Amino acid sequence: MNPVVVSGVGMIPFVKPGANKPYPEMAALALRAALADAGIDYSLVQQAYVGYVYGDSTAGQRAVYEVGMTGIPVVNVNNNCSTGSTALYLARQAVECGAADCVLALGFEQMNPGALGAQFADRPSPFERFDRATDELVGNAQVPLALRYFGGAGLAHMQQYGTPLETFAKIRAKASRHAANNPMALFRNVVTPEEVLASPVMWPGVMTRLMACPPTCGAAAAIVCSEAFAAKHGLDRSVRIRAQAMTTDTPATFEARDMREVVGFSMAKAAAGQVYEAAGIGPRDIDVVELHDCFAHNELLTYESLGLCPQGGAQKFVDDGDNTYGGQVVTNPSGGLLSKGHPLGATGLAQCTELVQQLRGTADKRQVEGARLALQHNLGLGGACVVTLYEKV
Repeated sequence: MNPVVVSGVGMIPFVKPGANKPYPEMAALALRAALADAGIDYSLVQQAYVGYVYGDSTAGQRAVYEVGMTGIPVVNVNNNCSTGSTALYLARQAVECGAADCVLALGFEQMNPGALGAQFADRPSPFERFDRATDELVGNAQVPLALRYFGGAGLAHMQQYGTPLETFAKIRAKASRHAANNPMALFRNVVTPEEVLASPVMWPGVMTRLMACPPTCGAAAAIVCSEAFAAKHGLDRSVRIRAQAMTTDTPATFEARDMREVVGFSMAKAAAGQVYEAAGIGPRDIDVVELHDCFAHNELLTYESLGLCPQGGAQKFVDDGDNTYGGQVVTNPSGGLLSKGHPLGATGLAQCTELVQQLRGTADKRQVEGARLALQHNLGLGGACVVTLYEKV
């Protein structure tokens, strides 16, 4: 199998719906940024995997055609919130198995304001079973579904381990401190746990508004190459994809009768386990993590599913400061989805961009000193989870 390096990354600042450029323009800006970072022309790209959730078929072609029409295969990818990292997964596979030497992974999203909703009301929803399980486990139909999914999962943790609401507020406050150093973050104001708790209540005793990420528009991209191709063309070879895994749901998602399983706890745990085994490392070896904090509740659950702390140990992990600079592992130095926003198709590649910069040592004030191993976790309900391990070579 060919060693795979990430030779170029690029993204644009995420913005609120309505403040964005049309998706082809956003995607083209991110793609050009990644090409410039790699130092290559688009003509060297041999395949493209382009991810988005809200858009018509072949929007991927429409996006890359802004930069070049070279006749290469363009594959459109839609895997809900894990779309961007699914595009990266496919790009890595193509290079690793020798089908191509230089591949583009691109993700973008042009979103509408407000809660996520179904686009096709005339056919079965892929979330039917998830919605039914959520109705049975937490009810509370007046709360938007995404909040019920992840709020319900957080509530299950609170009920089992006595986790206080303040712990989720501390996670959000940590995200704001990290985002203050990220010019790409939408929200850069530092907030305290008290201010998070005092923000408008979305679900009494379970969630406030600042504990949820905002819908945003944006784009991000990565140029993935074989090590041999990168060497031939004088490209950056300092960041390698050492291991990667993608998982989907098992019967436990519904049979466990636990909202944590409904939102992918075991799916994430399995993907992380495969990555650790393939790389011959453990979670204690990781220096920096970008994980899927669509809600502060999911960040807490993900500490445990990735093995960063024991199950039931997330409150202590947060209280001890082990999730930030000076602790065990820096989580979401970018500010995460809670601060950057979450344009669904772009999120996974924005995470990739942050971690590549961290391992190159170019993350400026966000830099995690001495970072050599970086872990990415990107989750989409429905469901899919992609976990990627990057290594500084």
